[in-house]
Amino acid sequence: MMKIVSGNSNKPLAEAIAAYLGLPPVKAVVKRFNDMEVFVEIQENVRGQDMFIVQSTSFPTNDHLMELLIITDALRRASAKRITAVIPYFGYARQDRKPGPRTPISSKLVANIITRAGADRVLTLDLHAGQIQGFFDIPTDNLFSGPVFVRDIKHHNNLSNTIVVSPDIGGVVRARALAKRLDVPLAIVDKRRERAGESEVMNIIGEVAGKSCILIDDIVDSGGTLANAADALVAKGAVDVTAYITHGVLSGGAVARITSSKLKSLVITDSIQPTEAVRVAKNIRVISVATLIGEAIGRTSREESVSSLFE
Repeated sequence: MMKIVSGNSNKPLAEAIAAYLGLPPVKAVVKRFNDMEVFVEIQENVRGQDMFIVQSTSFPTNDHLMELLIITDALRRASAKRITAVIPYFGYARQDRKPGPRTPISSKLVANIITRAGADRVLTLDLHAGQIQGFFDIPTDNLFSGPVFVRDIKHHNNLSNTIVVSPDIGGVVRARALAKRLDVPLAIVDKRRERAGESEVMNIIGEVAGKSCILIDDIVDSGGTLANAADALVAKGAVDVTAYITHGVLSGGAVARITSSKLKSLVITDSIQPTEAVRVAKNIRVISVATLIGEAIGRTSREESVSSLFE
């Protein structure tokens, strides 16, 4: 029998996933001592159970990562049959290679720690770099938000006048996959900084004049790239620009930057629990991935195919 337990990173998402599966979340205490040390107590019997821990490693990243590790250890010591770490947003994913000398590959280190804590498998969503699956020595399923975005885009847009846009060269594969699902053209924003200290020059590869543009990416953090891309697209004659981004990190002044930009709207998922600033922002909308993740959890527990969700 499968059971769902969650840390404190995104309880609303965990509860929505549990509701989709028709399961009450496992009673557990995940709290802090006065010195901010994490304490976990699983308050019901989980011996021999198929356990799924729902925990994004979002801000504060290190606190939520420690919660995940300690919950995993608690379940392992409570004789859970199998432990799956369900990580809707995998923090440290942007540190997936050495960008320079004497720098770490932190996502590999985090993968090692999660494995050593006792996780038997990992379920995550839109990894920043697909090769991170190979950093784990345990089975890892990387879900895609594409089907969720496709449904929302079809509901809110006239596809006869729509073009999908990658905000940079690195995101072309993701953008091409969405454009193929929607059967619409593809454009690319090519960013170049000619000299150090000078602002980036945005070149648009593709014809966007007179079209509704849909920017697609996995993470929005500062919001600067999206705002600049929207400016460049409008300058090239785009009718309007909407962004669909899986993980709304939105740190610092990102929300203010998005609300004052030329973006018609920014659509993010609830892989990271939205802040109050995000909830009240006039042009930011949140859609849920609870059904997608819940279905993947159910299939994993029943030993059914997860990849067929995206065929």
